[in-house]
Amino acid sequence: MTTPDDTMTSGTSGTSRTSGTVRTVVVTGGGTGIGRATAAAFAAGGADVYIVGRRAGPLQETAAAIAATPVAGDLATPDGVAAVVAALPEQIDVLVNNAGGNTDFDGVPDGADELTATADVWNRNWAANVLTAVLTTTALRPRMGAGGRIVNVGSIASPRGAGSYGAAKAALESWTVSLAADVGRDGITVNLVAPGLIVDTEFFRGRLSDERRMRLVAATATGRAGTPDDVASVIAFLASPGAAHITAQVVHVNGGAHSGR
Repeated sequence: MTTPDDTMTSGTSGTSRTSGTVRTVVVTGGGTGIGRATAAAFAAGGADVYIVGRRAGPLQETAAAIAATPVAGDLATPDGVAAVVAALPEQIDVLVNNAGGNTDFDGVPDGADELTATADVWNRNWAANVLTAVLTTTALRPRMGAGGRIVNVGSIASPRGAGSYGAAKAALESWTVSLAADVGRDGITVNLVAPGLIVDTEFFRGRLSDERRMRLVAATATGRAGTPDDVASVIAFLASPGAAHITAQVVHVNGGAHSGR
């Protein structure tokens, strides 16, 4: 497997960067979990890494630990994205859209009627998992050139079904395909990595019971839960020169709990 620091050609306005140039990588949701592991992998390979997220505290702690640059902001709003983009370099080689998560764990507004609560649940998951990726990519696309890589982070919840969260991740998959078609002629690839159960993240908000964890592990062929590093290594490969002819694909990282066939 190619490592994150392998050279690639990339640049702005369709031009190519010379081999060996340090790449600039942006990882959204980069303060914890899969985002942190991904940022750490690229930083260890010598890339210039920027991690983006809403919470300044985790970003700063991670940035100090892995030698990355933290940029705090809300990627679900145009103004928030514009503020973040203003703090990023003019040249971007790799964009990892990892921000998101199942906002259903955050509950619904107190006293809300059923329709209002339903709208709130669906809008929040859409904003967290789809808008963050679409808005960030739209803003940074002009800064990416030939050899650029975009990797979106989806979920096993898309094919398995999981209410508003699964639907949002399914939308992200569909958009990945259309985006790949739009930017492919410019030498940019777009793929999606779909994790299954991944431990050592904040995804379940501490609500993953032992019973459910055992059930999810039992569904795998490998007999174990995944780790953030499992996902980060696949993202690193998709961002490498060896993956130059892989685009518009969904790569499942779930230990066999779901087949991508």
